[in-house]
Amino acid sequence: MVEVQSQSLDTISALPQDTIEKILTHMPIQDALRTSILSRKWRHCWKGMPKLVFDDKYLNTSSCSREIRKYKFVTAIFHVLMLHNGPILEFSISINPDTKIVDEIDQIILYLSQSKNIKKFTFKIWSNDIMGLFIFEDYKLPSVFFSLQGLEHIHLTRCVIELPLTFNGFIMLRSLNLCDVNITGKTLQQLLTNCPILEEFILIVCQDITSTPRTKSTFLELSKCLSSVQVLKIAKYYIKQYAEDDSMQQKLPTLLVHLRILFLDVCFLKQDELSYALSVISSSPNLEKIKIEIDIKYKVCGEETRNDLLDLQDYSGINLDHLEELEITNFGNYDPEMEFLKLIVAKSPVLKKARIKLNSDVSMDKENKMLRDLLRLTFPRASLGVDIIVER
Repeated sequence: MVEVQSQSLDTISALPQDTIEKILTHMPIQDALRTSILSRKWRHCWKGMPKLVFDDKYLNTSSCSREIRKYKFVTAIFHVLMLHNGPILEFSISINPDTKIVDEIDQIILYLSQSKNIKKFTFKIWSNDIMGLFIFEDYKLPSVFFSLQGLEHIHLTRCVIELPLTFNGFIMLRSLNLCDVNITGKTLQQLLTNCPILEEFILIVCQDITSTPRTKSTFLELSKCLSSVQVLKIAKYYIKQYAEDDSMQQKLPTLLVHLRILFLDVCFLKQDELSYALSVISSSPNLEKIKIEIDIKYKVCGEETRNDLLDLQDYSGINLDHLEELEITNFGNYDPEMEFLKLIVAKSPVLKKARIKLNSDVSMDKENKMLRDLLRLTFPRASLGVDIIVER
């Protein structure tokens, strides 16, 4: 038995340094620290981990008081940072809304700003209480955060974003994920303008700090900052602000020629939102994948859209020669939804798959009727080989 254990430890010790670091980065930080007891070689390996992930969820299982859990969490972070002796390429911190460590996070970001190595920064405030999500005060990013010029990926949740006057942009940034952040339309436009090589932009449930019309930015203005974006996701309530722009046309003034993947959250029973979605699609000639999540709260969407809104003749200019995949979730089998499906299928000559996920409220009779209509080829299809999948 002793010999077997010795052989096992020798195998662990013989692992290459880069393999050890990859193993450690897939562990919770507290478990990574414990690996120092495995062998002499592993004793200091955690000090060179290029990816640091701190999540206070594991502390909630402790019987300690909130203040003690907070102290342990903060102490662990600073302990790792002070003893770390390698480049930190990725840094992620996730906290509970009631873990109030604003000053400590400011210090952490200040520490990270002293190095030019960091490529990815993630900050999340998580909550198991969905209804209480907006009770807690959001975290305001310190001005020093915007000096992290080497960042290539940013993922922010529940943050207040105000750009300092000295902001020179994130010239290396490739992906920007903003979830439930407080930011004005003007500030968002300024931020995107100063990210010249941005490839992926995700905007979910954003709140405007001030709701005055002067600070709002329409999608027509925002689209001018997205010329290099390849992946675009705009979801939840922020889309409604952009959809309210009366000047939306069938095409945006700036074509999104690099856009390959598009995710939108739309209420098909509101004419302005549907027009918005079609404008974005019409302005993206090189799309390869479209994913639409339909807003299922039809009662708050307003009156049903005119049935002729999606007349194929009205949108004959749509060019989807590269579209291979279409996915629509929460499909309720309303007329505007079916007309949208017909339009996309009719304009996509290389479409391989159209996946339709039905809303749970759709009855079996409606589902059967829909399947019969699809099987009868009652509408034109540019791609005869398209696989239309309907599922709940």
